Amino acid sequence: MHNNASTNQEKAWIFNTQKYNMYDGPGIRTLVFFKGCPLRCKWCSNPEGLEQKHQIMYKSDLCTNCGACVSACPVGIHSINNEGKHEINRNIDCIGCRKCMDSCIEDAISVVGEKKTVDELLEIIEEDEAFYTISGGGVTLGGGEALMQPEFAQKLLKTCKQEGINTAVETCGYTKPESIMEVAKFTDLFLYDLKHIDPDKHFQYTNVKNEVILENLKSLLNNGHNVKVRMPMLKGVNDSESEIQRVIDFLMPYRNHQNFKGIDLLPYHKMGVNKYNQLDMDYQIKGELALSEQELDKIESLISRYDFPVSIIRH
Repeated sequence: MHNNASTNQEKAWIFNTQKYNMYDGPGIRTLVFFKGCPLRCKWCSNPEGLEQKHQIMYKSDLCTNCGACVSACPVGIHSINNEGKHEINRNIDCIGCRKCMDSCIEDAISVVGEKKTVDELLEIIEEDEAFYTISGGGVTLGGGEALMQPEFAQKLLKTCKQEGINTAVETCGYTKPESIMEVAKFTDLFLYDLKHIDPDKHFQYTNVKNEVILENLKSLLNNGHNVKVRMPMLKGVNDSESEIQRVIDFLMPYRNHQNFKGIDLLPYHKMGVNKYNQLDMDYQIKGELALSEQELDKIESLISRYDFPVSIIRH
């Protein structure tokens, strides 16, 4: 058990913790979702993880317009309009008191985002230590982007390592080189997103260029840190044979490195679309970007032709 006399009081923005995860690293894992991300991927399935602030998620289909939240909210975010319908003023900052959420008997309102200390998170993580031991699992930091809060992430990972817990970080790689290398000291595995190999197209779809991302990936691989590359696969975005070939060419020098753990293909899904409505955000992907099983198999066989370990992660 974790006994630290000098309790870590520093806090990080977190928007969720998820237990019994089987997809983000080896074994059974607890996921810690950090709030805040430097990218704006048009297909993001966790839009509630983009901003470092309290946010209200509102399910209009469950709301009965009873007005309980209006009297509960101390800052006046909620109101009932002239038509008797519930409205949210997104220009007023939510203070995270969760009084509106507690007052809503229909569960139409939830407040996402809270600040947590290392010790508070460790308490949650340690609850499932028996499962980690049996399955070879551990903790994975995701988001959002954990490396937007690098000092805290490092502290949490270091504490987990001291407790004998396996650590993984899922990252977009868009951070200062020194930040990722500091975090790497306490990370058993990086799940490293490679969203697009072309810098201009990367900018078009994520709002940032990818030079820093590719350099950080090379640094991790060159310095012996365990890395599994993850590629979200979207039809017409990054699935052409020439683009896949460029990824293969980029990773070819690391093919025989023991610390290069291969490539995961992550098929596009629409699981996060409803969250956009709940946050009054616009989902920017129009049309169907999911690849067929056949198309995914074709990409998988193209990559495996070069003796890369590759698998399709089907949730």
